[in-house]
Amino acid sequence: MDFQTLRALPALGVGLLLNPDTLGEAEPDPAYRFLEVIPDRFWLDTGPGTSLPDGARFRELRPSVRALDELAERVPLIGHSIGLSIGSASCFDREHVEKIGEWQRRYRFAWHSDHLAFSRVGEHGVELNAAVTLPLTRDDESLRLLCERVVEVRGRVPVPFLLENNVYFVQAPDEPYRESEFLNELCRRSGCGLLLDLHNLLVNARHHGFACEEVLDELDLRQVVEIHIAGGDELQGFYTDSHAGPVAAEVWPLLERTLRAAPWIRAVTFEYHESYASLLADGGVARELRRAQGIWDRYC
Repeated sequence: MDFQTLRALPALGVGLLLNPDTLGEAEPDPAYRFLEVIPDRFWLDTGPGTSLPDGARFRELRPSVRALDELAERVPLIGHSIGLSIGSASCFDREHVEKIGEWQRRYRFAWHSDHLAFSRVGEHGVELNAAVTLPLTRDDESLRLLCERVVEVRGRVPVPFLLENNVYFVQAPDEPYRESEFLNELCRRSGCGLLLDLHNLLVNARHHGFACEEVLDELDLRQVVEIHIAGGDELQGFYTDSHAGPVAAEVWPLLERTLRAAPWIRAVTFEYHESYASLLADGGVARELRRAQGIWDRYC
């Protein structure tokens, strides 16, 4: 992404990934400055090459969309999709991209994002969804695939497009690029920006024995538009990116370090999954948002 393009984007401050409980609020919480929306949660999708009886592939969930419309009148929205599966070798879902473009026009997202990963695999006309974001091999073949698709997404949706660094629990042997090198090269070749998920970085560091600070030092922070912060939990010997309640303690110094080094970053988003809402009872969401906003105010 061109650095001047990044600097021209609105500085949104600290926001919240929208959850069903947020959608039901009578008034927006003043602790968040924007909401990040997962558009895929607002429609039914019959899948590529299929349609509903009315001929449409996507059917929007009207009560949820009406509630979102009301929120959009009072707080900025940005889009963070989960359904593109940009790294799938067997498919590239242009209908999904067109639907994201429709939502960008409707809600005026200043930028939109998805995951640097794949979840859909297919062969002989049969497609399966792993229901989890899987990492790509960090090599030139992956870069060629990704760059072609990023260019197409950017052509179809006329605002900056970001990709989020993914969690990986296993690593392919003899990969020619380190993660920071791969992300830098992807941005340079394709023109996409980065959504830097600091908790994903922490998860990978725990499992693969490196320091998060090393990656941040190597990463071209001029490509980072947005940051995600979140928490996780342990599951059968693995530390997972489960968005489990409060922000992980180790993420806060990483956030401070990153914003100090890159005060041009335009947004910080707190993510939590609604199944862990009880861990944020009695104003816990607002406390996380205000702590993040305090760091933002010091550097941005």
